[in-house]
Amino acid sequence: MAIGRKGKIPATIITGFLGAGKTTLLNRILSDSPGKKIAVIINEFGEIGIDNQLVIESKEEVIEMNNGCICCTVRGDLIRIVGTMVENGDAYDHIIVETTGLADPAPVLQSFIVDDVMRANTQLNAVITVVDSKHIVQHWDSTEVEEQLAFADVILLNKTDLVAPQDLDELAQRITKMNAMADILRSENCELDAGSLLHLGKFDLQNALSVDPNFLSEDAHEHDTSVYSISIAEQGAIDSDKLSRWLLEFLQANGNDIYRMKGVLNIDDEDRRYVFQGVHMTLDGRPGRPWGPGELRRNELVFIGRNLDEKAIREGVISCLANVVV
Repeated sequence: MAIGRKGKIPATIITGFLGAGKTTLLNRILSDSPGKKIAVIINEFGEIGIDNQLVIESKEEVIEMNNGCICCTVRGDLIRIVGTMVENGDAYDHIIVETTGLADPAPVLQSFIVDDVMRANTQLNAVITVVDSKHIVQHWDSTEVEEQLAFADVILLNKTDLVAPQDLDELAQRITKMNAMADILRSENCELDAGSLLHLGKFDLQNALSVDPNFLSEDAHEHDTSVYSISIAEQGAIDSDKLSRWLLEFLQANGNDIYRMKGVLNIDDEDRRYVFQGVHMTLDGRPGRPWGPGELRRNELVFIGRNLDEKAIREGVISCLANVVV
C-alpha cells in the first residue's frame, strides 16, 4: 500500500558538508511549494536539535533525528519513520530528507532501495548536494565531501557572492571531473526556483553503482571519527556584548578547527529568538521566530569540529549570560 496516495511518493535527499546551506535550501523549497504536504526528516550531528527550529513555520511535518550520523545507526530510524507513514496511510506529496553535513549519502539512498517497505512506497527523485563555495577547499580531502559530490544528481554551488567568478569557474570544472553526470547550479543564499527541484526525477541506480560498485553493501560506509560535536543548553538571557567579545576571542584561537556552529539564543531577553550560525571564521546571526507565551527561553548551541575543549566552550557560553559577573 502506498502512503495515502496512488503510486509511490517521491523522495528527495538534501546533502552537503557542514554549513553549506542545506536548511536554507529546504526553506526555499517549502516556500516555493504551496499547497503540497511535505514530510521533512532532519538529521543532526549532536545531542541538541537546532535545525528543526530553523525550518519555516508551515503545515509540513518536521521529524527530527539527532542520534548521530543518519548513514549509521539512525538509518534504522529513517526506515521506521517511513514505515509508520505507510501504516498510518499519511497522504504526503513528497518526502525530503536533510542529512547531517557529515553523512555519506550512499547508505541513505541504500535504505530507499533495499528496504522492502521503502522500495514499495517511495521513489527517489534526486540527490541534491549543496556546496559552500567559499570553504569547500578546506574540506576537499574529506571522504564525506567526496561521497556527497560523487552521488549527487544536482550540485548547488552556494554562497557565490563570497567567491571570485574565476575561482567559482575553476571549482565547477573540478567538480565536473568528479561527477560529469550532475547538473551544476549556482546561487547566492540558495536563491533559485527551488520548488522545481522536487520534480527532477534524476536518480539513477546504475549511476550510483558506477560511483561505488559496493553501493548496496551493508559494510561499505566509513565515517570520520575525529570530528565530533559539543552541545550546550543553558537558561537565561545572553548579553549580546559579552557574546560578541567571547566569540571573537574563541574564533581567533579555534577558527581552523571549528567546522560548524549553530544555535538558538535568548539575546537580551528580546521577544524573538536569535538564530546564530557559523562556518570556520564566518558568522551570521539574525532574529528568528517569536518566543511563544510561556515558552522556556533556553539557549541551545552546537559546535562541530576537531580538537574542541568542551569545558572551555561551556564556560565561555556561561560567561556570556547577563546575570554572570566576569
